[in-house]
Parts: sequence; structure tokens; C-alpha cells
Amino acid sequence: MTGKVYLIGAGPGDPGLFTLRGVACLREADVVVYDYLANPRLLSYAKPDAELIYVGKKGGNADAAIQAEIDRLLIEKALAGKVVARLKGGDPFIFGRGGEEGEELFRAGIPFEVVPGITSAIAVPAYAGIPLTHRDYASTVAILTGHEDPSKQTSLIAWEKVATGIGTLVFLMGCGNLQSIVDKLLGHGRAKDTPAAVMHWGTKPEQETVVGTLDTIVGLAQMRGIGPPAVLVVGDVVRLRERLNWFERRPLFGKRILVTRTREQAGRFAELLEGQGAEVVEIPLIEIAPPTSWKPVDQAIERLETYKWIIFTSTNGVEEFFRRLQALRLDARRLGAARVCAIGSATAGSLERYNIIPDVVPAEFRAEGVIEALKPYDVQGAKILLPRAEVARDLLPVELEQRGATVDVVPVYRTVKSPTAGDILKPLLQDRKIDLVTFTSSSTVTNFVEALAQEDLKAICEGVRVACIGPITKETAERVGLTVDIMPQQYTIPTFASAIAEYFAP
Repeated sequence: MTGKVYLIGAGPGDPGLFTLRGVACLREADVVVYDYLANPRLLSYAKPDAELIYVGKKGGNADAAIQAEIDRLLIEKALAGKVVARLKGGDPFIFGRGGEEGEELFRAGIPFEVVPGITSAIAVPAYAGIPLTHRDYASTVAILTGHEDPSKQTSLIAWEKVATGIGTLVFLMGCGNLQSIVDKLLGHGRAKDTPAAVMHWGTKPEQETVVGTLDTIVGLAQMRGIGPPAVLVVGDVVRLRERLNWFERRPLFGKRILVTRTREQAGRFAELLEGQGAEVVEIPLIEIAPPTSWKPVDQAIERLETYKWIIFTSTNGVEEFFRRLQALRLDARRLGAARVCAIGSATAGSLERYNIIPDVVPAEFRAEGVIEALKPYDVQGAKILLPRAEVARDLLPVELEQRGATVDVVPVYRTVKSPTAGDILKPLLQDRKIDLVTFTSSSTVTNFVEALAQEDLKAICEGVRVACIGPITKETAERVGLTVDIMPQQYTIPTFASAIAEYFAP
């Protein structure tokens, strides 16, 4: 039975510009065939068992897949009954060879669908603060290839017409031919003082923009070492960049920030940092694993009705506790009349997803805050359940027991170190490619140090800023010899991201 092929535009690079239709198609696909310019983060939308095939064609790469092989691959997979997502940078029908691939699929009798993407011709100038049209500067725009098929006998671009007949010219894939493009424009009458801009890796955190005129842009681009992928814009609209350059003015633009949280929890934090312009490098230093034994948890669940209080100290504790309840075919009703305390708004939010509204959320999001928040309550003789990590501070249970409570501490999860983190982490720090390291728990600090075993911590972290989510994590970092530069007033992920942005703001 013949499958189907989706020709999907991956957009210009920023994964936030990917379309909802593209997401739906990736989730349906059995096979994903993706390009060099398609952001790898989009692959997270694919099914866990989807086959991922890289066919990126990159300038100067002798091993790059040729187009005929890509066409053959799409046809072969579809004829095997697979749903294929062909993920292409930008828009598939704007210099993306989507039309050629569609023709091949048509000839093979394979059904296909085109999912447009936001083309870099529009998005990249917008992220550089350059509108392609403006009532005071340009009423016409043309999108041209800067890399025509070298087998053509003559150019299909009417240089004598576009050079002076169009207000704004946008050239895609023109970096390698920049001098030739400029020569043709000047040779056909475009003024040498016409503003021009070259944008490298547009819409991504590493975006770099060079502004000049047709007379100077080649030299400026060479001086800055600008290479592909790049977009060239020629026209008076380039003058507006000085006022409209919003993307590169964000506080974390150009900063490469290491996020060490678990892979499952890193997403929201990464989004907040990227929203402020950062390039996020995710290296999970910890992984969440089941406790050594479920027996203490299961015994506590059997007698849940005997507890007066249940205290959750983290979102992980909430998720793993309720996951165990579900595994035992039980639900939130099992908590009965027990009062619930949650350390932090994020933990409270996790509880609310299970329709549990905490009775107490301390103002200070750590054990000391819980102790203070429970002072108005009589816990003498009360049984308290504390589902938490296998290794954690004993301050809370000790203080509550001193007040006369009986505290059952049951591990619902444990954190284990990533076995491969060090192999990725060391080269990044050695090559000075990290501006800031973020820690969201003491275990991330401990595993960071262990991942850098045999390294001089002070030397390898020279020039790297350190951010910790709260005082306990900060104390752990300082104990191992790190200098902590950033800590938020409130110990939540949103305030943590805000504190980082404020620190780097000009």
C-alpha cells in the first residue's frame, strides 16, 4: 500500500516559527527526512519510533546527499507504505527544490502534501530589523537566488530590470557569490551608495548582521568572516535597521547558556532564556530514576488515611508519587482529609494538575520556609508524609519531629548522574564556548563537578558565570569552589530566567 509524503517547510531557523500543521505532520510520520538548515529541535515532534534520516546538503561537503538520491529515498519509503515527512529549511517552494521533489513524487504516483514554511527571505530581514517594504522607502520587493544552477548556459535573472526596477532585493544563498551579485547590480545601474546588509544564521541566537553599501558590503562581510547560510538585502529599507533592530538588542543575545536540568524539565527554562535571546545548550547532568525500592512508598499509600499532612518538596516528588498511585490503580481521592503543603509555586502547579489545591505554600521556597509556614498549625502527635528524593536534606523532618510530629520520609525517586555528560561538557568549557552555567539543584552541582573529574575546576570555568536557583544550591556550588554570580529572590524557574536576563542587560 502506497504511503504519503509531506513536503514541510521548517522555517528559517527559530523553532518558534514552525507551523502547527508542520507539527501535526511530524507527529504522524513514520520517516523524517531532514535538511542541514532544518533546526534539529523540530525532530522532538516526531514519534519516538520514527526513522530519522539526515540528507543535509552543505556547501563544500563532498559527502552531501545529491538530490537524485533524496528523490529516490522519498519514493522508496512511500512505496513501502510509510508516511514520510520531508523537512526542508525555509519554505519548500522558495529555492527549496520542493517543486522538483513534488514532480518526482507525481511521476511515481505517490500522494503528497505541501506544508508551507516561513521563508528566510522574509523572516531573516525582520529579525535584523529590516522591513522589506515601507511606504517611505520601498513599494516593491523581489526574492532572488544568489546561487543559480551552474549548468545553466545563461542566467534567468533579468539583471538589467531588477537592478534598478525593484525597491528591495533579497538574495538567498548568495554569500559565496556576493562579489558577483554586487558587480552585476552596479554594472546594471544600481547606485554604489545603496544600503546593503548580510545576515548570517538569521533568526537564531548566533545571528550576525553586517551593514554597509554596495560599495563596501563585500569587504565588510569578508572582514567579519561571514559565511553561509546568509541572506543579502539591498535597498533603502536597510536604513531602518538602526531603529527596528529588536532581536539583537535582547539582553541575552549572543550568550550561550548551559542548562543542566533533566531533559524532561529543561524545556520551559530553555524557552524562557531563548525568549531573551540566549543560545541554550542542554546537557542534563541528572536523570530521574525510580527509587531503590517501592516498598516504603507502597506501605505509606496503604495507610494514607492516617496522615494529617503530606508535604511535597518538588515537582518531581509530585509527579513520581502520583505516577505510583496510578500504577496501583488509585487516584487523588486516596489522600482523603490530609492537608497538603507544597514548596514553591511550581510544585503547587503540579499538584493542581491532579486537582489538588495545596493548603499551604510557603513564602520561602525551601525547607526553612515550610517550617515557618507550619508554625501556626499544631503538629503535636500528627503523622506527616514526606515523599521526596532518595537523597535530600534532613532539616525538615528533624524540625517537625522536634515539634512532636511523626514523619515518614519515603523516597519516590532518585537522581542519577548522566554517564555521557562529561564527554560533551569538557570540550565546550575548554574552548570557552559557554558564558553561563545554570544549576537548579544541589545534585546538578555535584554531578557537574564529577563530570569534570581530573580537571582543575577553577581553570576550566575561568570566565564562566554561574547561576543558582536558590540558597541551598548556591551553598553547594560555593562549597565545591565555584563563585555564584546570580541567584533570584524567589526560587522559581521564571524568576530564575528573569534574574539571568537582568544580570546581562546593558
